[in-house]
Amino acid sequence: MGNRREFLTVTAAGLAAAAAPARAAEERTAAPKTAPAGMPAPFGMPRDMILINMRRGDAYTLGVKMADTVLDVAAAGRALGMPVPTDMDDLLQNGRGPALRALIDAVEAAPDGRFMLAESGIAYGPVVTRPEKIIMMGFNYRHHAEETGTPIPKDPPLFNKYNNALNHHGGTITLPTQAAREFDYETELVLVFGRECRNVSEADALDYLAGYCTGNDFSARDLQTLTSQFMIGKTSDGFAPLGPYLVTADRVKDPNNLKLKTLVNGQVRQDWSTNDMIFNCRQLISFASKVMTIKPGDIFYTGTPQGVIFGEKIPRKDRAWLKPGDEVVSELEGLGALRFKLV
Repeated sequence: MGNRREFLTVTAAGLAAAAAPARAAEERTAAPKTAPAGMPAPFGMPRDMILINMRRGDAYTLGVKMADTVLDVAAAGRALGMPVPTDMDDLLQNGRGPALRALIDAVEAAPDGRFMLAESGIAYGPVVTRPEKIIMMGFNYRHHAEETGTPIPKDPPLFNKYNNALNHHGGTITLPTQAAREFDYETELVLVFGRECRNVSEADALDYLAGYCTGNDFSARDLQTLTSQFMIGKTSDGFAPLGPYLVTADRVKDPNNLKLKTLVNGQVRQDWSTNDMIFNCRQLISFASKVMTIKPGDIFYTGTPQGVIFGEKIPRKDRAWLKPGDEVVSELEGLGALRFKLV
């Protein structure tokens, strides 16, 4: 009798083990499980995605870059009867990464061309449009501090922009020429948060990021230096271009080892690497989180390297400041090229 029980136990275990791979595959392609009635959906960041915040009239909607096309998240969600985030801010601020992953899995299991868009026809929005905070970092590259005659900072000099400054890939900046004339570029790596972040260690800091994107801290240098505060030279309308993509954090092996480049009218002006930051991404996040609570959907510009007009060694009145008609391209390795024009 004992041998029979042992035989049945071993046989059952073997059958369960043999069935496990098939069951896992079945669960992956099945309709996603939803939270029980009355229970909140699980909060989670997006992972293994390249995301686009797309403009549709006066609203925004979400796209996922998939090979040579873009998944229209709203259209797929309607057709499949699945709940999906409305835009990037909904995705990040409400932790709807699991819902988006479920949709992508369903589309990959049964591809349907009705949901796919040609990227060439997309109208880009800023990567985020409703952050609670836009945190900026000044003089975070040693050579940039040196070229501007600024002492190497002992602690991160943080400042801010406002939501009116947010701009998008393919956008324009209307230069406030009534107030300024010394317009300049600053290509920067931008951190995008996906979890609430407060008093975090450097070791854990990157775990709070949803992803990374390319940004430009566009500046009016005469306003920036008018007083001891940077803000008025940094936050005119459209002065924070951001995009074209949000690349999720798991796809970026080391944010402090990315090539960075700026081109103005096709001419290279900045060509450096994020490995030259004075305060790396972990240090910046940890420092800022001890000062303030950083929320999902907030963004953090991490500084720019040398090569800006502000650092040229000729009189300011003789420098070729940016002007209407110029085109600026900001590139970060693996994150895409952000392009905008000045008018």
